Amino acid sequence: MKKIFLQISLFLAGTSLYAQAPANYYNTATGEKFELKTQLYNIIKGHSTKSYDALKGLYRQTDSNNGFQDKYNEKDNTIFDIYSENTNGKDPYNYIPGQKECGNYSVEGDCYNREHLIPQSVFNQASPMVSDPLHIWPTDGKVNGVRSSFPHGVVNNPTTTSKNGSKLGPNVNSGYSAGYSGTVFEPIDEFKGDIARAYFYFATRYQENGIQGWSYAMFNGTKDKVFTDTFLKILMTWHLQDPVSQRETDINDLVYKYQGNRNPFVDHPEYAQKVWNVTLATDDFVYQKRDDVKVYNKTTRSVVVKLENNQKSIHKISVFNLNGQLVNEVQNSTHQKEVTVDFKTPGVYIIKVVGPEMEINRKVVIK
Repeated sequence: MKKIFLQISLFLAGTSLYAQAPANYYNTATGEKFELKTQLYNIIKGHSTKSYDALKGLYRQTDSNNGFQDKYNEKDNTIFDIYSENTNGKDPYNYIPGQKECGNYSVEGDCYNREHLIPQSVFNQASPMVSDPLHIWPTDGKVNGVRSSFPHGVVNNPTTTSKNGSKLGPNVNSGYSAGYSGTVFEPIDEFKGDIARAYFYFATRYQENGIQGWSYAMFNGTKDKVFTDTFLKILMTWHLQDPVSQRETDINDLVYKYQGNRNPFVDHPEYAQKVWNVTLATDDFVYQKRDDVKVYNKTTRSVVVKLENNQKSIHKISVFNLNGQLVNEVQNSTHQKEVTVDFKTPGVYIIKVVGPEMEINRKVVIK
C-alpha cells in the first residue's frame, strides 16, 4: 500500500473552540519552531508552586469543571483515572475523591495515588516539577506501580494489562514507534492525546530547569527538541489521533485558578506542530477496535455516524483538522441514532464521538 505523507500545514488561524484562556494570554506567542517554544515558556513559567500534598485537595475540589473527576462518561464525580477509566462501558471500579487515597495496595481498586507522567526520578523529585498538576494526575495505585518509570509507547504483546486495557510490554519497534525496543506503557486510545499534550507542556515549561541533563529514554539531551525522534513521533501521532477533550480543557481552567498557568497545547493544539514540525503518515493513525459506531460517507462532503449500540447515545460529534484544531461541532440533543456531519473542504479529519460511557475517535478522509 502506498503511504501518503502529511507535512501538516498551518494555514488555519485560531484556537480550539474549547479554549478558555484569558484574553491576550498568548499575544507574545508569535514565532515558529523553538523560538515559539521559548515564547510559550516565558508565558507559562511564573506559576505559583504548591506542595505535593496539596494535589490531594485539588483532586477533591467540588468545582463544576474539575477535570480530575468524572463528569464525562459515567458522570458520577468519582476520580477520573486514565489507567482504569472505561470509555466503552462501566468502569471496573471507582474512587470517591478523598477516600481510598494510597497507602498500600496489592490489586487494582485498592486505592488511588498521584501519577507523575514524567517520572519523579527523571528530575530527582525536585520542585516545581514534583507538584505540577499539569503532568500529575490521580490514578489507581496498582496500575501506577505497574507503569513505574517506563516511557509511554506502543505495545502489541503485553506482559501486563490493566482492567481498562492499558498495557505494559516491549515497544513495537516498527511503524510510527520504530527506533526503540525497550519496555513501555501504553494507555488506551482515548487518553493518548491527553498524555502527549502533558509531555509537550512539560518539555516547554521546564526547558530552562536543566531538562537537557535529565536521563530518560524519551529525552534526547537537548532543551529545545527534548524528545528523541522515536518518542516525538509517537507523541505527535497520539496528539493528532486523539484531539483535545473537554476534560483537558476543564483541567486547564482548574489549574489556571490553582497555580496561575496553563497548558498551551490544550488551548492551541496547533502549537505542537509549529514547534516540532513532524511529518507523519496517514496510515500511522491506528485505533483500537470499537463496535459502538460506524462511520461511512454519505456524499463527497459529508459522513454519517451511525450508532450500533442501542444501550448508548451520541451526545456530540467534534471535528478536528490535522493541526488538532476544533473546526466543527454537531450537537445531537434529540439523540438520533444516525448523525450527519458536513465538511466544507477536502482533507483528513479526526472526529470525536462522545456520549455516556463512550468516547470514540475516527479518521475521516474527505476528497
